Amino acid sequence: MNHNTPITPRPLPLSPHTGQAQRLASADQLRAQGIPAGEVAAHCRPGAWQQLLPGVFLLQPGQPTSEDRLHAALLYARRTGAVPQQGPDAMITGLAALALHRFSAAPPLTALERIDVLVPRTRRLRSTGWVRVVRALESPEPVELTGVPVAPVARAVADAVSGLSDAEAVRRLLTEAVRGGHCEPGSVVRELNQARLLTRPHVVDAVDALLAEGRSLSEERLYEMVREFALPDPVWNVDLRLPGGPHLGGVDAYWPDQAVAVELDTRAPRQDEDALWSEYTRKREHLERLGITVVHLTPRKLREAMEQQATVVRTALMAAPDRQPAAYVVVLPR
Repeated sequence: MNHNTPITPRPLPLSPHTGQAQRLASADQLRAQGIPAGEVAAHCRPGAWQQLLPGVFLLQPGQPTSEDRLHAALLYARRTGAVPQQGPDAMITGLAALALHRFSAAPPLTALERIDVLVPRTRRLRSTGWVRVVRALESPEPVELTGVPVAPVARAVADAVSGLSDAEAVRRLLTEAVRGGHCEPGSVVRELNQARLLTRPHVVDAVDALLAEGRSLSEERLYEMVREFALPDPVWNVDLRLPGGPHLGGVDAYWPDQAVAVELDTRAPRQDEDALWSEYTRKREHLERLGITVVHLTPRKLREAMEQQATVVRTALMAAPDRQPAAYVVVLPR
């Protein structure tokens, strides 16, 4: 067969999911349909099929759509020869994933020159063309959006940030991740830390703003919890100190009559996490030895189970008469 040999028309491969003609197919899928490599090459002439990526073909003329590019990237990442894996084998990540998560701070799919695909670290697969291969030590569980497996927001943000040098673009992505309710600051910072991005000054600056944003949102939810579930009014954001003695530490809310304190855990995984956790634990144990009950709340618990957390605080307040009287402490604004 040469370039002048006419191609005998044949039905396009059918999708196993829809039963309709496929727009895209891998070389392996075409071979399984009885279409040899020589015939595939002959089809790939102007006005016919197109090879979008190695071993991945668009079985239509014309420009590929954004959806075509997404599915082509996944087909490329799932080519035969992959080592069998437990868990997901490939998913969209980075800016393309954030566009699918409907981030206003992410460019639309049509504007992206590159699509990031997350694969297990053991895969022997190279970036090619407009596909960048990103490797995961542990693949997260993907979210399916528009029929496409997509990395969860925290991981997608970290993969997007790894390719960005614009400090304002990084700040906008991190802020939208938290303010938009997609995830908690800690999960984003954890992914950034694992990707070793916290050595970049513009990322560190954005993280500092993110943590401030996250704490502000958590404090607003704590105020809302007290108001919505009719808890007694505490004193807010105070330091506790023994009379004439040492500083005991700050708490986010304190009920002096019941000796109950609430502390928001807005720590984020950083290089000094162990030291921060040890300091937090020492403070909590010290307060409890003085008879002060410390209720530990996380931003995620406040966001996802506010009523349950209100019940926890109410129970601690109601149990106060049954406990030994707490030591007297001085309460100061912080």
